[in-house]
Amino acid sequence: MEPKWLVVLVVILGLNWLAETQEGLKTGFYSSSCPKAEAIVRSTVESHFNKDPTIAAGVLRLHFHDCFVQGCDGSVLITGASAERNALPNLGLRGFDVIDDAKTQLEASCPGVVSCADILALAARDAVDLSDGPSWSVPTGRRDGRISSSSEASNLPSPADSIAVQRQKFAAKGLDNHDLVTLVGAHTIGQTGCLFFRYRLYNFTPTGNADPTINQAFLAQLQALCPKDGDGSKRVALDKDSQTKFDVSFFKNVRAGNGVLESDQRLLGDGETQRIVQNYAGSVRGLLGVRFDFEFPKAMIKMSSIEVKTGAQGEIRKICSKFN
Repeated sequence: MEPKWLVVLVVILGLNWLAETQEGLKTGFYSSSCPKAEAIVRSTVESHFNKDPTIAAGVLRLHFHDCFVQGCDGSVLITGASAERNALPNLGLRGFDVIDDAKTQLEASCPGVVSCADILALAARDAVDLSDGPSWSVPTGRRDGRISSSSEASNLPSPADSIAVQRQKFAAKGLDNHDLVTLVGAHTIGQTGCLFFRYRLYNFTPTGNADPTINQAFLAQLQALCPKDGDGSKRVALDKDSQTKFDVSFFKNVRAGNGVLESDQRLLGDGETQRIVQNYAGSVRGLLGVRFDFEFPKAMIKMSSIEVKTGAQGEIRKICSKFN
């Protein structure tokens, strides 16, 4: 008969295991099943980043768009006429090749072990880190979803959303005001097309003027970049000062009326979101960026746990763009 302490130990270990499997995600999920998993993802992201630093924002946005539809389950990676990535809000997404690349290498190293959803969550972290942003431990163990439908992508946040609508969309995913402003801070890197904000520059008001919340000097710059009848797909930095560096200048820009997207600039017009923007923007004498670097990883861990599939749910795809 087993000694009593051994039985107790087995019960305790069993409870720990249960807590982790019920929660679903844990850091180092692949530490024994595929020890090099995170290093392989990192080196893949790094090689793409070295060729084109703007891919960092692409990968980060891809993860965000994945999590907001069906949860963080890799559903955005599926190809097909009616798949999520063909929905209107997803047509400008990039970074699919980074994820496919990492998957190919992982399948060679540990076939059938690492999910596409986890690859995307890890790659998003690496993208921020490579852009001089913070790094963090990503809880892993997500499984890949078996549904991808473009009609479900209509709840994605949009550049013309009011604060009330943004709040509601984030709250539906369990994210609060603080998470909202913190995650929008990801716009410190990346670009957008003229198409998504040009309406603010011309005939925005009933009297035919531009959006009055735009700083006048910045308005002239934006109008030069995006003429009224110019190319709508022309790319413009979301953070005019340091578009490849992950920092707090995005919040300083919003504070000064230099937000490019209407949804970004609106953060200043609401009491509660304005307070968070001011906190991150800091004062000239205050500590700059420290708070944001600390808060962004927390918000990302929260977001990357939205409606995850774990355990026996979902599958581990062999190819990220196709269901098994």
